[in-house]
Amino acid sequence: MTKQVDELEVHETHYEQIVETLKQEPYANHLGIRLTELGKGTASAELQIKDYMLNSHGTVHGAIMFSIADYVFAAASNSYGKTAVGLSTNMNFMAPGRKGAILTATATEEKKTRRIAWYRITVESEGNLLATMDATVYRKDQYFVPVEL
Repeated sequence: MTKQVDELEVHETHYEQIVETLKQEPYANHLGIRLTELGKGTASAELQIKDYMLNSHGTVHGAIMFSIADYVFAAASNSYGKTAVGLSTNMNFMAPGRKGAILTATATEEKKTRRIAWYRITVESEGNLLATMDATVYRKDQYFVPVEL
């Protein structure tokens, strides 16, 4: 019989290793996304907008807003040290981001089961809500930190 893993204990025991793993995400590093906070099922990150991140209208490209939202979604859903992979996302764009601004994204876990978890993500700049994302992950059996099963 497989032992029940206490995911909150895994988060606390392996917190530094989990953070380091998430901070080494290649695409996030390429864009300059910085993980600023990681909790149990939560995450926040920041991104300074550069010229190449703008669309032809001079505002932040939707793909950039999606990227930072997706990054905090991944961080929050993997915050227990258990591998979680995205199943679906739905993004709503509400306002444009501007050149030189700092985008802040925050993910909050709404519900988690053994196999599936749901997250609500916001993307803001200077206190203005720019976009929201609803997202679902599949939670695999594997952990990416050492856990006795």
